[in-house]
Amino acid sequence: MSRQYLLLVLPGFIIFTIGLIVPLFMAVRYSFTDWDGMSAEKVFVGIQNYIDLLKDPEFRDAWWFTLRFTIWNTIIQNVVALLFAVALDSGIKAQKVYRTIFFVPCLISALVVGFIWLKMFSNVLPALNEFLGTSFNFLLFGQKETVLSGLLIANNWQWIGYWMLIYLAGLQSVPAELYEAAKIDGAGTVKRFFHVTIPMLAPAITICVVGITTGSLKVYDLLVSSTKGGPGRASTSMIYQTYTTAINGRQYGYGCAMSVSLVLVLLLVALIQVKSLKKREVQA
Repeated sequence: MSRQYLLLVLPGFIIFTIGLIVPLFMAVRYSFTDWDGMSAEKVFVGIQNYIDLLKDPEFRDAWWFTLRFTIWNTIIQNVVALLFAVALDSGIKAQKVYRTIFFVPCLISALVVGFIWLKMFSNVLPALNEFLGTSFNFLLFGQKETVLSGLLIANNWQWIGYWMLIYLAGLQSVPAELYEAAKIDGAGTVKRFFHVTIPMLAPAITICVVGITTGSLKVYDLLVSSTKGGPGRASTSMIYQTYTTAINGRQYGYGCAMSVSLVLVLLLVALIQVKSLKKREVQA
């Protein structure tokens, strides 16, 4: 029986190893060289690439944008997705229709989402401005001060429905007896939400927080089709910076050092979040 299980797992394990584990070890190896990605010569430079990262202002700027995008994205998506889930779980009419409408954007490629919102901000909404005679600034992707807001709108439009369904599944698994007991004890709507709903949603909160955070840290394709890291370098994420350094700049070894730093941060953040949120699940 164990041999049959092994045979079932083996194809996935092979794909996982070839597609993730091997490239990861190769990236670590190349991060200690000055390889340009093309030549046969790979000169070993030790930890010099990592030392240079600490002095690189573009590397720091990329991390600063990525962290701001991640923090805001995690807060907005979790709060709005939870509120939408609560609204849909309240027994409103046409619940299935609303669920479908909210979920459909996450089926669209992030590249397409970038194109959609680029057109919205540059053509559709300015035309609406002109039609209504208003003067709202919809050119969010074209200014350093507003590009982060534009990207947050696009990303949240795409993914809020996905996380909403996870919260909705969690809400529908909460025993009705707990709400009835809370009502008998005199708890109002707000108290029931914070003392019954939130604790019972602890597993769903863990999934959503970790998923949104790690996904935000890896933002790339949305930028490719919308801002291309601009204006200037105002929306250059860590992965976008890694790509431009390794491929366009032909500094493959240096780019690998950037990617290794990102992987380490991803692992650290995920570990801290899972460990801290799991404690709340146990307490709940």
